[in-house]
Amino acid sequence: MQHLLLLHGALGSKDQMEPLATALHNSYQIHTFNFGGHGGRPFPEKTFSISLFSEQIAEYLRQSGIQQANIFGYSMGGYAAMHLAKHHPEQVNKVITLATKFHWDEKTAAREVKMLDGKTIQEKVPAFAAQLQQRHAPNDWLALLDKTKELLTGLGNNNTLQPEDYATITTPVLVLLGDRDKMVSLEESQAVYKQLPNARFGILPGTPHAFEQVNFSLLAFLIDEFISKTA
Repeated sequence: MQHLLLLHGALGSKDQMEPLATALHNSYQIHTFNFGGHGGRPFPEKTFSISLFSEQIAEYLRQSGIQQANIFGYSMGGYAAMHLAKHHPEQVNKVITLATKFHWDEKTAAREVKMLDGKTIQEKVPAFAAQLQQRHAPNDWLALLDKTKELLTGLGNNNTLQPEDYATITTPVLVLLGDRDKMVSLEESQAVYKQLPNARFGILPGTPHAFEQVNFSLLAFLIDEFISKTA
């Protein structure tokens, strides 16, 4: 049975992957883990970066004795998976991304950073603040916000993967996007898809950016079809 690693996004945790893991557990050996600082995992000493999270994926695979795995990554998790496929292709069989933002510049990063103001979240969406506190305990979720803002600012100043980098990723990749995603554009997703030498592209109908609102049965079907029926 093939290995399938499911990766959460920024401010997320491995617990969010449970519905998808349940839908796929009969077909794959499912793995999930928390990136540093997420889901109660201690904060790393290094500054948050895509390179750091890619290293954490590689280390998880080595520690688990997995020579090669299929990887599904939601949002930031998809970007980290692509980075791993770029720099350590021997560890990756196939990659599936969903709602992954590939285009970053200073303006884009500033817009996203503005949405991560802890005081505003507490005042306007207290339920989300409580969710973040519970999800990342015993870590301080406000500290996680600050470190995530540093990550996004860093991407805005120097996008980790440039357009030309995708042309060198020979790993089979399925790029997925929800048709109602207001964070990730169709244009940036298709631009990456067209650069990849061995890729497919798909749209999930009626799907916004939030992972909790994804049709997990449909997503599981698309993942399984891609892994099992593509060379």
